[in-house]
Formats: sequence, C-alpha cells, structure tokens
Amino acid sequence: MAQSDPPTTAAQRALWLGIAFSISFALLIAALDSLLPPIQFAPDTGASHYFWVLPDPTVWTRLVAWGCYAAHQLTLWGVIWYAQRQRDLDRRSPSLHGFNIAALAANAFFVLLHLLQTHITYDGLAQDVSIWSSQASVVLLLVVVLLMENQRRGLLLGHRYSALYSSGQFFRRYHGYLFSWAVVYTFWYHPMEGTLGHLLGTVYTALLMLQGSLFLTRVHTNKWWTLALETLVVVHGTMVAVMQGNGLWPMFLFGFAAVFVLTQMHGLGLSRLAKTLFVLAYAAGIVIVYATVRPWSNIHEVLRIPLVEYALVFAVAGIVFLASWVLRMARGTKPAPG
Repeated sequence: MAQSDPPTTAAQRALWLGIAFSISFALLIAALDSLLPPIQFAPDTGASHYFWVLPDPTVWTRLVAWGCYAAHQLTLWGVIWYAQRQRDLDRRSPSLHGFNIAALAANAFFVLLHLLQTHITYDGLAQDVSIWSSQASVVLLLVVVLLMENQRRGLLLGHRYSALYSSGQFFRRYHGYLFSWAVVYTFWYHPMEGTLGHLLGTVYTALLMLQGSLFLTRVHTNKWWTLALETLVVVHGTMVAVMQGNGLWPMFLFGFAAVFVLTQMHGLGLSRLAKTLFVLAYAAGIVIVYATVRPWSNIHEVLRIPLVEYALVFAVAGIVFLASWVLRMARGTKPAPG
C-alpha cells in the first residue's frame, strides 16, 4: 500500500510526548519534594500574600531567579523572532520546523533548570512582584485568545463582532511574544513545590509552553487541543480555590465554565442538541450547588469571571485600536525628509 503523509506525523508525536513529559515532570517534582530545604515561611496575611517565598532572601537568590527567567524569556523571544522571518515555509505544516525543535528543547531545558534552581536557591519571582501580576498574566492570555478566536467561533453564542477583527488579526500575528511572556513569567513566579495546587499549575504552564513550541504547525491550531488548554483553567482554578478553603470554588467553577457555554463550545461544530445539553448541565450544576453548598444570595458570584473576561476583551481591543490610530496619525503628520 502506498504511503501517505498523514497530519499526525512529527508535530502530533511531539504533542503527545510533550504531554507525557509535562505529567512525568510533575510526578518528579512530587517525588523530590521531601528533599527541598526546610524553610520557616512567614504567616499567611491574606489574598495578596504569597506564602512560598524565602523569609530572608539575598542578592544571590534574587539574581538566580531573575537571571534564569530572563534567559528563558529571551531565548523563546529569539526563536519566535527568527521563525517570523522565515518566508519559504509551510505555515501550517504537519511536521516540525527547526525552530519548533529549538523551542521544545529550550523549554525542556529551562523546566529542568527551574527544578534544580528551586532545590538550590528556592525563590521564584514571587519575592519581588505581586501575586496579582502572575494571575493577571494568565487572565490576559485567556482574554486575548477570546479576541483572536472571535472571527472563527464568535464571542458570545456564536456571534462574531466585526469591530474586533482588526485587533484579533494584530494578535494573531504577534501573540507569540505576549503569550510567551505570560507563561514564562508565571512559570518562574512559583518555586517547584509539591503541593497539589503547584503541581496542577506546573502541568498547565508546561502544556502552554508545549503549545507555544508547536507554532506554525497544524497541531497549534487543532480546535480540540486548544479547547483543552482553555478549559483546563476550570480544573486548576477550582482545585486551587478548594484547597484554599475559602468557599469560593463555585465562583471559579461556574465562572470559567460560563465562558465555555457562552463562547468556547460554539467553535466545535456541535449540534444544537449537544449545546442545549451543555447549557442544561451547567444550569443544573448551579442549582444543585447553590441549593446545598452556597447560599442563594451568593449566586451572583458566578457572573464575576465572565463579566471581567468579556469586559477585558473589549478593553484590550480598544487599546490596540487606539495605539494603531495614534501610530497612523504620527506617520501621517510626520514631515517628509529634506
């Protein structure tokens, strides 16, 4: 039988190997957790406090954390810059380009380096920057994905907003730089601790780095793979909230799930019946939880995350539009040389 060139060659093999690596690496972190140096952490002071930082950081511990982060970040930006200057290539190849292999190797190296760094100097970037900056970087990533995908699946209930097309196109071209920053910054924010929350976060960021490494391949735009990455935040956000014990886990569960019902499921080609069943399951879940676990007076909290995300979509699009307008005006009013 004649051999064909199926779309599941090198790129898809790299995807599955990358998923296996991400899960195995989390298991390695857990196995080595008992070898971490004993640290007397400062008492938790509330929502803006990050617990896992050294109580007595030094110039050395700070330099190591920031130096490793900077090396990781600049390496990936360099790979993206190089790739965008390659003209004669298949923009959606089933195979791997050389820059994909370079990105995969770089991410694997720095992931292992972060584990080693945690066991030697421990601290991540959290010592010097707010926990809100780490969370905001991930939220920004999710918001820009909604903006970019508006032209394919719509923003709300399958409705496409043409006013967002130009901003979406801008991010389709340049989102690699932004997403690389968001993921790498978050990755180096935390030390490699063995708590369930840290392990889930590590797997999630590793999978996002894997996705970023496979740019300009067919796998990178596979709707089921990208949906899995978008919706993993439901699991991660809910599990972290459960472990914090503040009772706010329904806000994260139903807040992020609302984005699936309102937007993400409309890009999958589902039948009307399937969509209806998802909506009914979502509504039933809210009724059950707020009838048994949370008081009905708190049901408004399920709206917080979707309201923030959709508001940010238009805010980010507005910023891009304003910046492009200012640049056009500056170019138009710039005097001609001579």
